[in-house]
Amino acid sequence: MSDNVWRAWARRATMAPGAVYALILLSLIFSLFTAQFLTLPNLANVGMQAAVLVIVALGMTLIILSEGIDLSLGPVLGLAGVILALCVKQQMPLALAILLAILVGAAFGALNGVLVAHLGLPPFVVTLGTFGMAQGLALVLTEGASIPGLGPGIQYFNDGLIAGLPVPIVMTAITFLVIYVILYHTKFGTYVFALGGNQEALGLAGVPVRLYKTGVYVLGGALAGVGALVMTGRMNAAHPTVGVGLEFDAIASVLLGGTSFERGKGWLAGTLIGVAAVSVLRNGLNLIGLSTSWQVSMVGTVIILAIVVDALRGI
Repeated sequence: MSDNVWRAWARRATMAPGAVYALILLSLIFSLFTAQFLTLPNLANVGMQAAVLVIVALGMTLIILSEGIDLSLGPVLGLAGVILALCVKQQMPLALAILLAILVGAAFGALNGVLVAHLGLPPFVVTLGTFGMAQGLALVLTEGASIPGLGPGIQYFNDGLIAGLPVPIVMTAITFLVIYVILYHTKFGTYVFALGGNQEALGLAGVPVRLYKTGVYVLGGALAGVGALVMTGRMNAAHPTVGVGLEFDAIASVLLGGTSFERGKGWLAGTLIGVAAVSVLRNGLNLIGLSTSWQVSMVGTVIILAIVVDALRGI
C-alpha cells in the first residue's frame, strides 16, 4: 500500500469511537483469561443477551442526541413486562397484551417529554422521578414477586425462529432498521439532530420544538416496551426489578459509541458497537466469576476511559 493509503487508514482509525478500542481490547483480554469466551455458543449467547440492550440503547441514542437523558427506561421496561405478564395471565389476546406493554412505555415517555419539553424541567430530575414511579408501580402490582409460567406464546419471542434466525435477533434488526430510517431519512430525524445541534435556530425556523422533543421521549419509552417483550420472552416470566440498571448500560453503550450530550453529534452504528463492548464486558466478567457489583464498577471505568480517549483525540 502507498503512504497515502496508510495515512487514510490511520486517520479513520483515530476517528473511531472509544467503543471500537474497548471492544478489541476486552475481546483480547477475555480470550486470554478464559477459553470459553471465543466459543461459538458463548458468542451466540452474547448476541442474544445483547438484544434487549440494543433496543433500549437505540431509544437512548435519540434522547441523548436531543441533549436529554432518560434514567427511567430500565424500570419502565420492568413495568411494561409486568403489564404484559398480567395481561397474559388474564387470558388477554397476546397481540393486545403486547400493544398495552408498548403503550405503557410510550405513556411514561410522554410524561417525561411533557415535563422536560413543555415545562422546562431538567431531564435528569424528571426521569429520576419517573424511575421511582415505574419501579414503585411494578412492585405494587406484583407485591415484589415474579410472574412466571407465561406459556409458549411469550416463549416464542426467545425460542422461536424466523428464516432460521432467533426471534430476538430478528426483532433487534427490524428495530434498528426502523430507527435508522426514522433518524436518517425523515424530517423527524433531521429535527432530532437539530435539537441537539441548535435548538434555538430550530425554534426560530417555526418548527414546534417542544412537540418533537416530546416525541423523542415517547419513542424511547415505546422501545423500552418492545425490549420488555424480548426480556419477558427470555425468562418466560416478569419481575418488577428486572430492568433496573439497564438504563445505565444503555447510557454507557451510547456514550461509548461516540454520541455526545452536546451538539447533536452521534450515530446509530456507534451505539451498536457500544452495546457490543458493554455486552462483551458483562459476559467476560461473568465467565471469570466476578460479582455483579464489580461488573457495574468495571462498566463505569470503561465508560470513563473511553470518554477520556475521545476527549484527548478532540484536543
